[in-house]
Amino acid sequence: MTVFLDTVGLLALWDESDQWHCAARASFSELLDCRTDFVTSSFIFLECGNAAARRPYRSAISRLRKQMEPGHRLIVPTVEDWQTAWPAYERGDADGAGIVDQVSFTIMRRLRISKAFTHDGHFRAAGFETLF
Repeated sequence: MTVFLDTVGLLALWDESDQWHCAARASFSELLDCRTDFVTSSFIFLECGNAAARRPYRSAISRLRKQMEPGHRLIVPTVEDWQTAWPAYERGDADGAGIVDQVSFTIMRRLRISKAFTHDGHFRAAGFETLF
């Protein structure tokens, strides 16, 4: 099984004060036990990096990026991903999801990934399963 890592999920996992921290930690532990394959996009890492710039888990983001890049699990969106996401963003698809989410949805559909490590309702609105 392959799961897409979303910003909301990663920040909840790392930030002990996040309202979803316990649920994210439990879900991630189960996924690790099942030897789940994880992918995400460079855009997600940009969002996480910005959100964590002054947080104690800043180094966790860099470590995960370094782990994911060599295995080609860190997806750089294609021009087609970019071009597909913008009309969806303009229409307000997936309950008005932002552009990074729209790019994520495009990547997930292209790679046939149905599950996201997140609690973000935009993923549910786009037809994906959220894991906590």
